[in-house]
Amino acid sequence: MNKYFEEALAMQPELVARRRDIHKHPETGFTEFRTASMIIKELQALGYEVSYGDDCVVESEMFGVPGQAVLENHMQRAIAEGADPELVAKMAGGKTGVMGVMHFAKPGKTVAFRYDMDCNDVVECSEEHHRPFAEGFASTHKGEMHACGHDGHVTIGLATAKLIAVHKDEMAGTVKIIFQPAEEGVRGARAMAMKGLVDDVDFMFGGHLGFKATLDNILICACGGLLATTKLDAHFTGVSAHAGAAPEEGKNALLAAAQAAVSLHSISRHGQGASRINVGVLNAGTGRNVLPNVADMKLETRGANTQINDFMSSEANRMLKAAADLYNVEVKITPAGSAPACVTEVDFGQEIAEIAKAAFEYDDVIDTMDFGGSEDCSYFMETVQLKGGHAAYMCYGTQIAAGHHNDHFDFNEEVLWKAAAMCATLAEVYTNK
Repeated sequence: MNKYFEEALAMQPELVARRRDIHKHPETGFTEFRTASMIIKELQALGYEVSYGDDCVVESEMFGVPGQAVLENHMQRAIAEGADPELVAKMAGGKTGVMGVMHFAKPGKTVAFRYDMDCNDVVECSEEHHRPFAEGFASTHKGEMHACGHDGHVTIGLATAKLIAVHKDEMAGTVKIIFQPAEEGVRGARAMAMKGLVDDVDFMFGGHLGFKATLDNILICACGGLLATTKLDAHFTGVSAHAGAAPEEGKNALLAAAQAAVSLHSISRHGQGASRINVGVLNAGTGRNVLPNVADMKLETRGANTQINDFMSSEANRMLKAAADLYNVEVKITPAGSAPACVTEVDFGQEIAEIAKAAFEYDDVIDTMDFGGSEDCSYFMETVQLKGGHAAYMCYGTQIAAGHHNDHFDFNEEVLWKAAAMCATLAEVYTNK
């Protein structure tokens, strides 16, 4: 057992306590004020240079930020639950991203790790067989739940930061540890990447517990198949009228949206790779006898690469406008999130696998595997790769109680110390490259 695994194992009770505290106090995208406040204080105590608020984001690139009243309510809730009021004030507007930087005495490479912080819009299970409920750490925030494991990611990130700080004499160059808001809906990474946080990074690591690694004690070293995606909101506006007495005076937004929903799914698939489209939400109308003048739609496109997704997104915009024109209504299309595709570096995955195997702590180490979904960590990864660096997205193996985003979701907390130890090991190896 190398030093990082040995020390991380000794930290396990601390890691479990932290994960459970975060799980009990979940925060959705751009409202992670309590979580970010805790992270800032912890990183500062470990000796990191810490950036947050305006120093970590390009405000104009933030997607789907909640309204001011919602943000204010979450800020006050965070303070009531222990967040530092001064730190919370500096994160006003949902600027909850955090980065810790540590420079080391020896010259070397710049290595970055990214961990996401936000929870899901899910009402957590309140049945006795659900461990968080049975053991008293279920969500105290109705309709908000860490149903994807980001509470574990924050815990892994802070444990990694601690291990690196303890062993700073063995590190070289620079380490950056990034805590990202609003991964759900792929809304938060672009604003941080556009700030230039990883422009100087040589090696970039992201990761997720579970997903394709739902057995304990395994590690997937480089996940591929992260699809490029665009999330869109479409608001149709027509003219209401009496549905019986004067329907000819109205302009039917519901029918326009319904036509758009059908037409969107008729977009040609792409011959150069996988393409996807989905209308996930459609709400319309105001009453049974009122010709509907409003309709709201939430949809997404995906593609095996950015070019394919751009094709799907462009066609989706065209279909939405054409449906609106057909029914003589207006449509406003608003970007609600995005992520580029992830380029899998097979050689880099194999290199990481050799490091993992040398630790003798995993039952199974897998070089590469397709992830299958979308993840906006790809913004950081793409930035690094385009500048000649290397990037990998890992999956940390753990059994899960139910699928991701399910109200019964839970994971084996043994994954925490192993993932942190692996990240710290990679920090030493790659800063000294």
